[in-house]
Amino acid sequence: VQLVESGGGLVQPGGSLRLSCAASGFTFSNFAMGWARQAPGKGLEWVSGIFSDGRTTYVDSMKGRCIISRDNAKKLVYLQMNSLKPEDTAVYYCAIWGQTQTKGQGTQVTVSS
Repeated sequence: VQLVESGGGLVQPGGSLRLSCAASGFTFSNFAMGWARQAPGKGLEWVSGIFSDGRTTYVDSMKGRCIISRDNAKKLVYLQMNSLKPEDTAVYYCAIWGQTQTKGQGTQVTVSS
């Protein structure tokens, strides 16, 4: 399993970012995928998941502010995040849903003015 995240950066409060994750090494379409994050000094938290049938789930703090999507043909997972807040600052990881050990190297998201 190899997952490579990209798209993070520095954004002002209220701004948007689109994270991408490129997957390889497994049958992507068979697996639910998710995004998790780790803020400074805190544990890993699942943010969102998307299942092979297209169903999605979001942590309460991100509901209405982000959209997860996937492209099975290209083996990509996206996380569109809007109305970002300083508390969203974290390293964001892509992983097979429920399997944090598969996460990639992560991409840093910093929300600050």
